[in-house]
This record gives sequence, C-alpha cells and structure tokens, in this order.
Amino acid sequence: MRTRPFLLAAGLLAAGLTPLALTPLALATPAGAAVAKYADDFNGDGYRDNAVFSYGPEYASKGGGIQVTFGTANGPGTKTQFIDQASAGVPGADETDDFFGEVRTAADFNKDGYGDLAVSANGEDVGSARNNGTVTVLWGGKKGLSGGTTVPNKGPKGVSGEAVDFATGDFNGDAKPDLALVRDGKTYVYRGAIGKSGVKGSVTVLDKDGAGFYSTALISGKVNKDGKTDLVIIGDTVTDTTLASDAWFISGGKAKLYPGKTLRIESVKADGGQAERGGDGVINDFDKDGYGDIAIGTPIYDKSKGRVTIWYGGASGPAESARFTQSTSGIKDTPESYDAFGDSVTSGDVNGDGYRDLAIGAPGESLGAKAEAGAVHVLYGGKSGLTAKGSQFFARNTAGVPGDLASGEYFGHTIRLRDTNRDGKADLYVVGENGSVVLRGSTKGVTTTGATVVDGDTVRGMLQ
Repeated sequence: MRTRPFLLAAGLLAAGLTPLALTPLALATPAGAAVAKYADDFNGDGYRDNAVFSYGPEYASKGGGIQVTFGTANGPGTKTQFIDQASAGVPGADETDDFFGEVRTAADFNKDGYGDLAVSANGEDVGSARNNGTVTVLWGGKKGLSGGTTVPNKGPKGVSGEAVDFATGDFNGDAKPDLALVRDGKTYVYRGAIGKSGVKGSVTVLDKDGAGFYSTALISGKVNKDGKTDLVIIGDTVTDTTLASDAWFISGGKAKLYPGKTLRIESVKADGGQAERGGDGVINDFDKDGYGDIAIGTPIYDKSKGRVTIWYGGASGPAESARFTQSTSGIKDTPESYDAFGDSVTSGDVNGDGYRDLAIGAPGESLGAKAEAGAVHVLYGGKSGLTAKGSQFFARNTAGVPGDLASGEYFGHTIRLRDTNRDGKADLYVVGENGSVVLRGSTKGVTTTGATVVDGDTVRGMLQ
C-alpha cells in the first residue's frame, strides 16, 4: 500500500527527493536463478534499494520519474539512478503534469531475480482522454531499472482515472506475482504472468455493485490458512444518511478471489464527512499464531482525533477486532481534535521476541504550547495480540531524541519499522518537517540510545 501524506500537512512534502538505501541480508541464490528475495532489490545484488518520486537532478524532468539509490553491504550507497518517460524503452513521453511514479509498488513480476517497479502516471493523456492515467512496470536488471511495459486498462468499459493505490502478492497460488490496483473507485486484480511482453493473466474487478462502496486503498498479506495472498480493500461507503469507512476482506483462491467479511472502521453523518476516510494499513502477525493480522489507521476518526483498528487473522479469515485510541488505558496522552492518531502505521519486531509490534504516528499532536508538533506511539505484540501495556511514546521533547520541539513539525507523519542494522530488531524511522531520526530497536523496546539524524527522504522512499 502506498504512503499518503498526513492530511493536515498535505502539500508540505516536496518532490525531487534523494533517498538513502537499506541494508538487508544477501540473496540466497544468484539473480536470474529464482524470484528476487527482496522485491525492491532492482539490481539483484542482495541489498534493498530505495525508490521515490522525483523530478530528477536539477528538476530536469517535466512529468516526474523515479530516483533510485542502491543499497550496499555497508549501508546507504552513493550509486543512484533516475528513470522517467524520457528514458529508453519506457512507454510514453516526458510531459508536464504526468506525475510518473507518484504511486508505486515493487515485486519481481517476471521472476528473473531482479525486483521490478509498478508505477502510475495519473496525469498521462491517452488519445483524446485527458488525464486518463496509465500504469507501467519498470524492469529490474543488473544495472537497475530499465525499459517498461504498460499494464492495459481493462474492466467493464475500460478503466479510467487515477491509480490511487497498488498491492502485490500471489493471490491465486500459482507462484506468479499478481498486481492489484485501485482506479475509478474499484479494485482491479491483474493475474500473472506479468512480463516484458505484457500481462497474460485474467483481470478480476472487485466492487460492491449498488452498495455505494468506493475503493480507496489496498493492503495485501496472508491472513487465513490457505497459503495464498489475501487482499483487504479499504473504501468509502456512502448512503443517504452516513459516510463510512469499511475494510473488505478478499480471500485469495486458485480459481477466483472470494469476497468475505466487511468490518466497519468508522462512520459519520452524510453531511459531516469527507472523501477517502480510510487510512494507512499493514498486515503482520502480532500474536504469533501463524495468521496475518490487519492493522488500519483512521486518522480522521472523531474529528481527526484518530483511531487504529486491529482485525485478527484466523484459519478462515479475519475474526475478532480491537480498537486503540489515545484514550485506551496504557497509551500516553489524551485524544484531541486533529491529533490524527493512526495517520501512519508500520509493523516489525522491535524487541526480537518473535511477535510483531506496531508503531503509530500522531503527527497532529500538540505538546504544551507547540501546536501540531507530532508524536509516535509503539504498541507491542504478545500471545493475546497487540497490547497497550508497556507502550512507548516519542516526541522531540523525549530525552535522547535529537531536535527541538516545534509547532507545525508533524513529527511522525511518515514512520517505518525496519531492521536496517541487521541485529534482529526493527528500528524506528520517523520523519519530521524539521529533520528526521532513527531510534534503534532493543530487547527492551525502542531506545533513544544511539539515536541519529537521517535524511527524511530515506524514510519516505521505504516500501512497507
């Protein structure tokens, strides 16, 4: 699922970014022999690379492109690449306001050992249709990304409009990566094989006909016992009286996808809401029972106080749910309008106990006289799932966190949990408008010991 900027800070994040790379373990097999171990290892050297939307060196691109920084064994590298629609073999042309690469997701679609990147160009004109939008897969190789293949617009009467989100996975269990995308308020699942010669599989359209449901975001992961990737569609449900956000579970299947349960995330009166109410989400195993659990942040819940919903996975799909807000016992602070608790969520094993943990951004948090200073909460997994007991709270005025508390920083509008120093414990990366930091994981949880300043573009470019 792509990362969306904090609703109160929209427009603050500039394009033309230069990210840093991540440092994962090496590939178990050489590139070309098997599917890439890391979906975002574009040059097949065993280290995860970083890809962000950019207008290129000195803003040379008219319509935008992808800036890649390659990983190395010693951490962030210096080798970079920029690719846009002026690059050889990439469909289309570099035109103003194409926004090529604004939405993106990685997978080794052609299973050649190199990660590939699916990107949108939502401002692309197609024939006489202005801003019809296109989706292109950029192909990984020994030197990085090169060339591209257009994903066809398919579905009833074709697909038009912005591609607002992507998700990948093997939804039918045939060992061929598939691509799911949201366009025109519906979800389209393109089955593999997806290769340089085109998309060979069928396309499934997921929509609740007549129910007023409009897809806005996607989360993918394995939630039930069948081993196939499942899909969670977040969407707005509109009636004459209410405007709600729902999570719709779609089970993967060999012959077809199986629509399942729907969980109501929140709702308001129809005259008091706004579009795209659902928020960020991840799937991970918080209770270590072997089934993926679904975590969804809804930052606009209750006048933008915010809430996080957990939908626990099971043998037949998601079942029990839990809700967390800043009024939950054990979670520091109190809910206030525009805190936007849940605007960004990210998961990983912070303390190395085998249970996945959840970090939650509250970028609108006001602290003392500093409005919208921002903060981050960390909740820990256990046998019974996520708990607020022992949760942690970090802001600029937390001892050991670099930087000064300031109004309008929105600290935590983008967060990532990643084990970048390879010690078996996920580190917490936090973006703030006045600088970004990494706080290391430890057996006792996130620690400010050894906290360092990092380039915020590093965090923005990390794929979940």
